[in-house]
Formats: sequence, structure tokens, C-alpha cells
Amino acid sequence: MGLKPSRREFLTAVTAGGAIGLAAAGCVSQAARSGAAAAEVAPGLVSPGCRKSKVKVAKVYLGRPKAAWPTPAMDLQEEIGRYEAEFARMGKDFADVEFVTSDLVTKPEEAAALKDRLEAADGVLAIHLSMGIMGILPQVLAAGRPTVLFAAPYSGHEWTGFGNLCRQKQGAMLECLLTDDYGELAEAVRPFRAIHHLREARIVNVTTRNFSGYAKACKAKFGTDIVQVGKERVIALYEAVPDADAEAETRRWVAGARRIVEPNREEIFKSCKLALAMHRLLDEEEATMITVDCYGSMWRKLPAYPCIGHARLNNLGLGGMCESDLQSAMTQILFQGLAGKPGFVNDPTMDSSDHAIILAHCMGTPKMDGLCGKASPYHIRTIMERQEGAVCQVFMEVGRKTTTARLIGTETVNYFTGDIIEAPDLPRGCRTKIKVKVDDDAQALWQNWAHGLHRVTCYGDLTKDLARFCKFAGVTLVNEAMARPVEAPKA
Repeated sequence: MGLKPSRREFLTAVTAGGAIGLAAAGCVSQAARSGAAAAEVAPGLVSPGCRKSKVKVAKVYLGRPKAAWPTPAMDLQEEIGRYEAEFARMGKDFADVEFVTSDLVTKPEEAAALKDRLEAADGVLAIHLSMGIMGILPQVLAAGRPTVLFAAPYSGHEWTGFGNLCRQKQGAMLECLLTDDYGELAEAVRPFRAIHHLREARIVNVTTRNFSGYAKACKAKFGTDIVQVGKERVIALYEAVPDADAEAETRRWVAGARRIVEPNREEIFKSCKLALAMHRLLDEEEATMITVDCYGSMWRKLPAYPCIGHARLNNLGLGGMCESDLQSAMTQILFQGLAGKPGFVNDPTMDSSDHAIILAHCMGTPKMDGLCGKASPYHIRTIMERQEGAVCQVFMEVGRKTTTARLIGTETVNYFTGDIIEAPDLPRGCRTKIKVKVDDDAQALWQNWAHGLHRVTCYGDLTKDLARFCKFAGVTLVNEAMARPVEAPKA
């Protein structure tokens, strides 16, 4: 039962989101064959996430010949060529994108003629070339697709009306980037990627509990499939894993660890064998994320704890989530779509002396920077609360900006941002810990805390990306450390 790359893994590689190129195919395929532990994947590649097809983006250039601004002498085709050169230069950022159109639109009727192609796209990237587009833009928005308008300085005076348009019903699906930073063209497609990512995601929930109501809500809102699998199937897959494969996986994790503290080798071996079975289960289900009811209906009913299996899948750009936490699983899928990086699910505790929150969980993921990013060092430990099993105690990078969030039901995302100021190593709380200095008000954060303990933390400040996604998806975004909604009108 060697893990050869499936068609889904191949598509994952060649359609990878975030900063990737064709090298992704080799990286993912090698990882899939070897069961790559944290130290074995080459650096420099952001996680591809888990999509089956490319993100469809309609690219439209909006301008009029001989317009007064930027200059009547501007050649529109030459200007388009300048932008196309930028897209080519940033090709790795669009490796998972299929541009279903790249048309120049100079009059409203030309935009109307593109309606079918616009409607078929995950999102529309409109590029403002010249003055005189306000009669054209409504026809683009009439397709009803999430639309980001990129308007560089001097492109025209229309920017003075963009804010008002965004506040109107007609502009409910419009966001604008007024900048000369062409790198923000890559940012523009991130919410489209996340929408696409959620729609194609499939979560396997290993549990006996009934979650059908939430599964139906996620399917209706985002298109995400959540399916139930019992212990019998997992155990059968576990028993089918050749011991030689499990032994090779064990050697990789042991060799990559700085220390092996409590677990004996037999426990690590069983955990690695289960990890390979979990990967095979995702392959069979053509799924993208697994979560196991490890502290509930599956406690001590599987051959091992799933923690190393979760970390392994996160390292590979797929997804493993603790405790059958479906809302956190959905949050991690969202993060993978926006940032190409996994999340760290955690149990927080406050430390107001440092204006900080400590985010702790036993299951850590070494490759928090994505599939081929730099791995953090780790120890192999027991689960703190149970004093059994095998987990990665990961020492994340101090100084990194983080975004911590949770999808609440399907209608709200609560979040806050901060900086990692410490990666504590002490015998209290869960194994993997980061102390995060809160950007806004740590006092407000604990006073406003609601909707359960778990949160999911990702490297980077994803505030703008979350706001754009939430606007397009009809979700309310709330900064938990400020106790006020971020403006995100529903479509």
C-alpha cells in the first residue's frame, strides 16, 4: 500500500495556490511517495491547499481610446501588454488560476457580451486603464460575481465614486485596490481562491456523532462536503498498511525530531502507521481534510492517536484537525485558500501582564509556513492531558505576525491579530505553545470571548484578505479584540 501520488495529488501539485510554480508537482509527488515528514520537503514553496481544479478568474481591462487621463496618447493595447508582463513575472502567484477571459472592454455593450464568461468565473479581476469607465463598470457588476477593481494612480478620476458604489446594492460584490503596487494583483485573487477552495473541499469526520445539521449548512453556504466515516474502515486501512512503510515513516519522524521525550518507539510506529492509513482514506474519499473525534466517540477505539497523522497531512498541504471540530476545520480550509498555509488549532489562555494570549495545543504542525516552507523544530511528546500517544511539540518562530480566527456557524468569522513573542517550553498546558501579543485590546479579547474555546492560528496578517472574502461570501467579520464588526456588507 505504498502511497503513490493520485490524480487528485497531481492536480493539487500543478494547480497549487499561493507562491508556487511547476516545481510544485515534483515536491508534492515526492512528498506523497515518501510520506514526507517535516524535514524532507524542499524549502521555498507555499502550501498548495487541496483543490481539484484551477480557480477561474475573468480578467477584464476597462478603458476608452484617447481618454484624457492618464493621457490621450496612451495606446490601450500597449498598456495591456505592460500588465500582462507583470502577470507573467508573477506567474507563480497565479499557477492555480485559469484566466477564462483577458478582454479589453471599451464600451458597456462589450461588457454585456462577456456576461456568460463572467458568470462562469469564481471572480472578476477588473483593471482600470483610463478615464471613462463608469458606464462600463455596472455591466461588469451585473454578472453578480465577486469583483476586485485594480486602479493605479492616474488611471482616471472615477476613484472618487468607487466608495459610494461599494456601499450601494449594485456594488455589494465590489472591492477596489487603488495602488501602483502590481503585487496586489496577486492579492486580488485570494478571496476568489478561498471561495473556490471551500466549494471543492471535502472533509472526512471520523466519529459516531450526528453532525448532519452543520454539514447541510456548510454545503448550502459554501459548497463544502462533510462525510462521516466509522472506526471499522479506519482500522481496516491501518491493518492494510505494510509494516515496512510504517517503519520508514517512523524513521523519518524520529530523524527529524530534536528530541524524543516520553513516547516509546512502538507508540510512534503505531501513530505513523495510522498516519499513512489516514492519508489513504483521504485518497479514497477524494477528500481534502480529516478530523477525528479523538477525545469523544473515537477515544481509545483506534490503534493510536491521530496527532502525527494530522501534522503529516498539514505538512503536505492537505488538512488534519483535532477533535472533530468542524468549525475549526472550515477555518483552516479558509486559511489555506487565502494564505496557502495550514492553521494551528489551539486552546487559549490569557496573560494580561504581556498584553498577550497564549495559544496552546498538543498537536503541532512543523510546516506552518506551508508545504515547502521552512519547517520549525519539534520534539516528539505524549499528549499532555492523557500522558499517552505521540504528538509533535512544535517550536514556532518568534517574531512572526499571526491571524487567529474561527468560523462561527456559517455566518460569522471572529478573528484577532498579533505577534509571537515567545514559544514557551514548560510542563503546563498543552505541548505546543505560542505567546501572542495582541495587536488591539487583550482586555477586550477575553471580555468578549464566546463561541467555544478553540481558535485557529495562521502565520501572517490576513485582515484584508478575510475582509474581502467575508464581503463576497456574505459573512460578518468581527475583530474579537475590538468588539466591533469590520465592515463586510452581505451581498
